[in-house]
Amino acid sequence: MASVDRSAVAAADPAPARRGPARTRVVGFAWAALTVMIFSGWFVVTRFGVTRELRIWDIAALRFGVGALLLAPAVLRRGARLPAAAWGEGLIFSVLWGVPFVLLVALGLKLTSAAQAASVAPTLMPVFAGVFAWGFLRERQGKTRWLGYAAIVAGLGCLVHAGATAQGAPSAWGILALAAAAAMWAIYTLLFRRSGLTPIQSAALICVWSSALYLPLYLFLGLSRLRLASAGEIALQVVYQGVLMSGVALITYNRAVSLLGSSAATAIIALVPAVASMLAIPILGETPSLAEGISIVVIVLGVLLASRPTPARRESILSQT
Repeated sequence: MASVDRSAVAAADPAPARRGPARTRVVGFAWAALTVMIFSGWFVVTRFGVTRELRIWDIAALRFGVGALLLAPAVLRRGARLPAAAWGEGLIFSVLWGVPFVLLVALGLKLTSAAQAASVAPTLMPVFAGVFAWGFLRERQGKTRWLGYAAIVAGLGCLVHAGATAQGAPSAWGILALAAAAAMWAIYTLLFRRSGLTPIQSAALICVWSSALYLPLYLFLGLSRLRLASAGEIALQVVYQGVLMSGVALITYNRAVSLLGSSAATAIIALVPAVASMLAIPILGETPSLAEGISIVVIVLGVLLASRPTPARRESILSQT
């Protein structure tokens, strides 16, 4: 009877029902915005590391080693025991968004540049996520989202072309590595949404599994170059890779996916090239050309279209309020 009364009230005054999903989207966008800010700086910091004394192996070790130390209590402390199935999901996640992902992005950064890498991987990821959701999960995207994906791809193509005009053609292997990383990122996003794990549990499992599988090989094969790097360089990578990327960004991104859905949350990540370009103006003194600026605007417009909820997603949010 109480449910009937609430339904009657909602029908008479739909404003609270509208405020519920609106508030959910605002909070989701806030989490996504924080993720974008961290990711934008990550490409610059990682490029800084792999072009000096550190190598991609060191970046991966610092990222997941420090992340595991910080997040392991979330899944290993007494009373937080996870079922075996959850650990199995965590292993899959660590393959998709753990060491292999970081190594692919780091390779792409080494063969291209921070600007080109920040333009390719985050921009292709929402497109892959939308196509995979449509092709394998039969999720209806709608004309608006398809138009948004097309605008994102068109903007990316123009941005890479404009950068090639000024800096030379990017490495084909570097672009391929970044595209593969984007596809893995998209698959992880779709699987996480259906996993039942909390954002912090997923982040912790990725770090724990990655450390357990990677660090022994890293030490046994003598891949470390940490002794050659300065204390300041190592400290920078520890904070950004281990704390911000392995901890904060994983949690904020997973939270955004939970609130906005995989397609909308991943679309927001396509804003990374725009934010990175704006950060580069005061920090690096790099001002984008007119062609690059127009390309970034096209990508932003594509994001706005691709991040709109589909009718099915809107109905799902309303049913939860």
